[in-house]
Amino acid sequence: MRISLNWLRELVEIKLSPEELAETLTMAGFEVEDIEDRRTWANGVVVGKVLERQPHPNADKLSVCQVDIGAGETLNIVCGAANVKADIYVPVATTGTYLPNIDLKIKPAKLRGVPSQGMICSLKELGLPTDVDGIHIFTQENLPLGSDVRPLLGLDDVILDLTATANRADALSMVGVAREVAALTGGKLSIPEPGEVSISKNTGNLTLKIADTQACPAYIGTVIEQVKIAPSPEWLQQRLRAAGVRPISNVVDITNYVLLEWGQPLHAFDRDRLKSVASSENLTIGVRFANNGEFLKTLDGQTRTLSTQNLLITANDRPVALAGVMGGEETEVHEGTQSIVLEAALFDSVAIRRSSRSAGLRSEASGRYERGVNRAELEIANRRALSLISELASGILVQQEIADTRPDPSTWSRSIALRLDRVNQILGPIDLGEDTGELQGQDVERILTALGCQLTPSREDSNHQPTWSVSVPPYRYRDLEREIDLIEEIARLYGYNRFCDTLPEKSEGGYLPLDEELIRKLRAFLRAEGLTELIHYSLVKPGEDRQIVLSNPLFAEYSALRNDLLSGLIDAFQYNLEQGNGSLNGFEIGQIFWREEDGLQETEALAGIIGGDRTIGKWSKSGREEPITWFEAKGTLESIFRQLALQVEFQPDCRDNRLHPGRTASLWIRGNRLGIFGQLHPQLRREKGLPDSVYVFQLDLDVLLDSLGEDEVLVPTFQPYSTYPASDRDIAFFAPVKISVSEIQKVITKASKDLLESVELFDEYRGENVPEGQRSLAFRLVYRASDRTLTEAEVEPVHNKVREALVEKFGVNLRS
Repeated sequence: MRISLNWLRELVEIKLSPEELAETLTMAGFEVEDIEDRRTWANGVVVGKVLERQPHPNADKLSVCQVDIGAGETLNIVCGAANVKADIYVPVATTGTYLPNIDLKIKPAKLRGVPSQGMICSLKELGLPTDVDGIHIFTQENLPLGSDVRPLLGLDDVILDLTATANRADALSMVGVAREVAALTGGKLSIPEPGEVSISKNTGNLTLKIADTQACPAYIGTVIEQVKIAPSPEWLQQRLRAAGVRPISNVVDITNYVLLEWGQPLHAFDRDRLKSVASSENLTIGVRFANNGEFLKTLDGQTRTLSTQNLLITANDRPVALAGVMGGEETEVHEGTQSIVLEAALFDSVAIRRSSRSAGLRSEASGRYERGVNRAELEIANRRALSLISELASGILVQQEIADTRPDPSTWSRSIALRLDRVNQILGPIDLGEDTGELQGQDVERILTALGCQLTPSREDSNHQPTWSVSVPPYRYRDLEREIDLIEEIARLYGYNRFCDTLPEKSEGGYLPLDEELIRKLRAFLRAEGLTELIHYSLVKPGEDRQIVLSNPLFAEYSALRNDLLSGLIDAFQYNLEQGNGSLNGFEIGQIFWREEDGLQETEALAGIIGGDRTIGKWSKSGREEPITWFEAKGTLESIFRQLALQVEFQPDCRDNRLHPGRTASLWIRGNRLGIFGQLHPQLRREKGLPDSVYVFQLDLDVLLDSLGEDEVLVPTFQPYSTYPASDRDIAFFAPVKISVSEIQKVITKASKDLLESVELFDEYRGENVPEGQRSLAFRLVYRASDRTLTEAEVEPVHNKVREALVEKFGVNLRS
């Protein structure tokens, strides 16, 4: 919020410089992001009077003016503005003046051969917004020549760009900031208290109908007649401009002014236009939620399709405004307006937040309603606006209707028990220079009283420390709810920098949780295999089975939660290819979500994608790419599992239609399904224009971490090397193709008892001399004992058992 110091000084006594005040507010939690010193914008610009204007002898669009600035000698100034003329008062930048907004220093010059001793300024050149194309002409008469123009233009001011935290709704107003400054500096408050306004007749044809009193607990509608729409006085326009608000007309400017001053949004309707919309002389102003499909054209010129989340103001049930957000164009105040209906209302913060978000529209009003408007000062803000409309627009109040379902005013405050012992326990010691101390009771009372709280001493606690019952002012009702909130306020106003730095008495080195340590190790192994870590959004397009769809998404493209990681990796692979970056080898660790009959599910998964030629340098292959094979891709996973000391079993699988049915395997650890690995289906590969061989895997991270967290994996057992030689045996046979090598290896291992050190497939052959439906397999078995050299008599019986087990289990045809 932009804070004008000139305006703020009218509300509270300020003895600090702008820089000191900004530092004080920032240290108290109200960050001042910028200090805009407008006094530098027109330093050296004075009031001058154009005595004479003559056309330039050498240029059609230039004028030569004689300007009196009260210095005893008139200035000869060449001016290019079309609206310059004699007998007008204008701002004049004298020689030596620097105008920072246009980065120009005024020097004596010659323009087309005519000397010029200054510059007649426009408002844009002085940093002020304007619709006038030309120099600024003062409307006041008999201005003192040579006087400073800054007080006349509102440039004798400093603007603080202040950001309030989300819990401080009261600070979104000049009155709220003034209260805060008074509490911080001890300055005297001078907040205007508008008197009662008189209703001349208080009879008319306006009635109120509030359909949802929870969404609108209070509504005041006032009919004002004989309104004269005109530009606002200069002081009001200057204050609005300083706050970043464009002046429009006196009535609209007053509603904006009260919004800035008290933080209470107001809206003025043209009463005749309301009657036109309502098609009746009798007006019923209503508040209700919209029906699906209703339309409203708002003040920004956009026609909006409404939903049941939009809260509406209606005229005889016809929508005329988005309640608490923006008025409707059809009933706005205009130059010909003669009577108005002024709305001052309270709306529920949740209802306005949903309505604003549903409509995709935020405004100054909605921003305040969303945080919470002070319900205790609704009437004050309304009276302030009505008195200004009567004064500046000559309005006559003829009727006022009130619908009020607010709780009893006695409940607008709350009492909180506060203990001095607890204050010092939470905040710690204070710095007293060479010594330290504790906050005293008088410090607490002074700070909280300055905030508007009322303190009533209670009996001392068990430690003989004072306690209080603290009554919170209504304008702080929303954020001061508990004892800890009061303690925070004490620390904030006393000064965080005045408390001692304290550290724990003992500190110890930190450590990572086991799961995090294992995940980091897993990431390192994946990177070592040449895979790049990827990160995708958890939000994806809808349309998949068992997908969780958001009820209120930001974009349709991101309106559902992903139920696997593979889709994102496949799209990333395709995108990198299309961008000329080559094949992507990457992995991702992230959350996936899905819907079950018993509710919503969530887990963490690890997925990866591998494809294309992984080698560096194509010169040895004449530039040809050699796609990675299924076994090489599988070897990448096996290498990682080997480093993690995991025994993972691969079983044929064909449940995922995105994967090749004959080149897909499910992964298992001790009977628990770990995940899936396979080659992309040829049809999907062609659709996305991917290389011939692209492989993907997805693992359940919980299953993986549970396996890695077991003691035998975390603490590997030392196994000494045998100093005795090994005995090798080869075995070859014809086996049915449908029997996997892993099944054969299991039988061999089981049959060979403890003597078998390793078993390895070293040959596979299909073709001539091999029976149809079978293949020739050859294994090398290595037998070894750790305490002796094995003899032929020990090895041969075990090896025969292996041969017999293979014949018995699979019916193989032994060749050796």
